[in-house]
Formats: sequence, C-alpha cells, structure tokens
Amino acid sequence: MPITADTHVRLARPSRDLTAAERFWAHGVGLDVLFRAEAGRPGEHDLVMLGLPGAAWHLELVGGAALTVAPRPTEEDLLVLYLDGPADDELVTRLERAGGTRVSAGPYWDRWGITFADPDGYRLVLCTRAWSNE
Repeated sequence: MPITADTHVRLARPSRDLTAAERFWAHGVGLDVLFRAEAGRPGEHDLVMLGLPGAAWHLELVGGAALTVAPRPTEEDLLVLYLDGPADDELVTRLERAGGTRVSAGPYWDRWGITFADPDGYRLVLCTRAWSNE
C-alpha cells in the first residue's frame, strides 16, 4: 500500500508528567483527548493521544513508571502550526496558563511566529504564515 495524503501520522514523545503535558496540549492548544490508557502489564506505558477528530494525525504522549526514555528535546524539535495570520491573544494566554513557556526559536521562527516550550521542553511554533509546498 503506498503512502498517500490520507496516511495517518502519529508523532510519539515521552513525557515526564502526562498530566502537565495533557494540560498544555488539550487545554492550551485545544486538541481533543482521543484516547487514554494506563499501563496494564509490565513493559507498557501510560499514554494519552491528542488530536482533532477526523484528522490524519495525532500526538501520542507516553509516560508512567515503566518509561525508560526521558524526553530529550532540542531547539530543532519543532511542531509548527501554520495559522495563516497572527496567533490569537486568547490562544497565547491559554498556552501560558497551561504551562507553556515562551522561548526563542531563532531569527526565522521569531520573525514568523511565537514559540512555546511544552512542559517537557518540546517546542510548538504558532506560525503566522500559511502552509505552502511550493
């Protein structure tokens, strides 16, 4: 089966604190909790999947006592949302209240948006540009 524009994408990341991460991504960004599970057997992780109903992608955060890999984000670990305009003040306030920290992502992204670090240090860019693959 070929990869198409409808192929579902999962972005999985470890989290030190799933409650704090969920607060940022659900209450701050506005994503829905699509699925949640607690580790039921040895070797399993607690997890929460966040996204938008019907979208071909979701963000999966894993954590809990069995987590063996700590989050190790770098300045280049960016999840960019192309808003096609300035970020709404209400969204910025929600992100800050939900545990997001405004950070610099370098001259390019600072010019074209606002960057937040989530509670695990992964970066979210609210880009003022529209997406174009041209």
